[in-house]
Amino acid sequence: MLELLVFSLLNGLVTGLLLFMLSSGLTLILSMMGVLNFAHASFYMLGAYFAYTISGYLGFWTALVVAPILVGLLGALVERYGLRHVHRFGHVAELIFTFGLAFLIEEVVQFFWGKATKDYHEPAILQFPLFTLFGQNFPAYKAFMILVSMSIFIALFVVLTRSRIGLIIQAAITHPQTVANLGHNVPLIFTLVFGVGSALAGLAGVIAGPALGTFPGMAFVLGTIVFVVIVVGGLGSLPGAFFASLLIGWLQTFAIAFDVSVNDGLRIVGITFDADHALRDLWTLRLPQVAPVLPYVLLIVILIFRPAGLMGRRET
Repeated sequence: MLELLVFSLLNGLVTGLLLFMLSSGLTLILSMMGVLNFAHASFYMLGAYFAYTISGYLGFWTALVVAPILVGLLGALVERYGLRHVHRFGHVAELIFTFGLAFLIEEVVQFFWGKATKDYHEPAILQFPLFTLFGQNFPAYKAFMILVSMSIFIALFVVLTRSRIGLIIQAAITHPQTVANLGHNVPLIFTLVFGVGSALAGLAGVIAGPALGTFPGMAFVLGTIVFVVIVVGGLGSLPGAFFASLLIGWLQTFAIAFDVSVNDGLRIVGITFDADHALRDLWTLRLPQVAPVLPYVLLIVILIFRPAGLMGRRET
């Protein structure tokens, strides 16, 4: 039991921090520009595919640096020559634009790289168990994923709260006209923020590709969960996205690890049903079967009892 608990905590931490790295870029874009970017997970996919190609020629470590930069530049171009012109038509136009962009990127990926899963692996230097506990190995690459994700969180937090750049960005969120009057190029700030947010998604793809697989549907696998994270954490809240990512990562990991039925869980709290009950098939479902649904259940609960999210601010 202790073994299951420890490794569930570790695996949930890996999953949660990966979700944070992906959602942090979307949180920046949303808080800065008010754009709910449906194509954000597609930039995550591009990061994995760019890294796969670059690592074949120059190695994983070069791809770790170059691929996010390429994705960030592509994101900046999308904002400068696409979203900036669409923005004046309102949020609906932005949603349609990014929704169409997501499909376009997926088609481009399939055109250039095909539909098969790519043979993209972690570097040989990290292909060893970091430690062995209760007879099970914890891969060094998962520890590397934790280290990169935590570094991103610390760096973002310091830049946004302790640096002059962060102060300008936060001021541009709430008072763009004032920031412009002080001589700062607000449209350029928007472009840079969108580029950095896209680069963070690309970085998540670079490190997640070897662990979760690099295939055309990888954007869809995590894309919807990312929106759950930012809503649960609070729209535009970076700390909220961090804690919501960990919460959802652990929720899914523990649900998969503990193979009990819904009926067993209800019996613990004193609720029982007859064997011929109309919903008997529902109660026989096991927790790993319902694990993919749990984040959305959490989303509904949060929206009912705390619509602003865990660390969001209620609009007045």
